[in-house]
This record gives sequence, structure tokens and C-alpha cells, in this order.
Amino acid sequence: MIKSELVQRLAQANPHLYQRDVERIVGTVFEEISAALARGDRVELRGFGAFSVKTRPARTGRNPRTGEPVEVEAKAVPFFKTGKELRERLNKRPLGDAAPAPEDTSADVEVEHFRRDIPSGVAAGE
Repeated sequence: MIKSELVQRLAQANPHLYQRDVERIVGTVFEEISAALARGDRVELRGFGAFSVKTRPARTGRNPRTGEPVEVEAKAVPFFKTGKELRERLNKRPLGDAAPAPEDTSADVEVEHFRRDIPSGVAAGE
């Protein structure tokens, strides 16, 4: 689901609201979460999960094409940990499915595709 689909579903579920108002609400929620993460704060949505910022230290990597060492700077990345209720809902077995639900080995997922480069001073709360 993409943001516009979320807005559309919320607008359909709440016909008393204009779609432009729903767009503004969704945008504001995402902006507030982003701003909190940029300040280095943790955002917890009970039952859904928690967003936080993790700092990756500087390291020496390798250029995959040439194999030569490359210095990779320290960076901050967003991190999401699912809440218990969401995890349980995702791991329920569909009706008629004979296979057991997959075991949850780790609820921690780094959100690389959502990553924005946040200056290291901002992530550390400086």
C-alpha cells in the first residue's frame, strides 16, 4: 500500500471528512514522526510498533567492482520494531491453511528503503 492508497481508504471509511483533510492528517502524522526521528526521539505507537534511530559507526568497506577499500562514514538509520499485537496479528494462520505459521525469529527490521540521511549530530541529539 502506498500513501495515496492509505489516504483513499481512510477517506472512504470516513465519508464525513473531505479527502484533502485526510491527506493533510496523514501528511502531518508522517511529518511529526519524521521530525521526532530527526531530533533523535523514539516514536512508539502501542500495539503497532516503535520507530527509533540507530547510529552506524564509520567503517572500512570494499568497492564491489574493484575490491579496493573505501571509507564509509558513520550514519544514522531509522529502525522499526514491531509491537506485540501487530506481530501476533501477522502470525495468525489463515483459515484452511495446513502449514503452521512461520516462527518469529526477530521482530527487529531496519527500514533501509525509508532511510533519509540524517546528520550524525542530529541523531545523537546534539
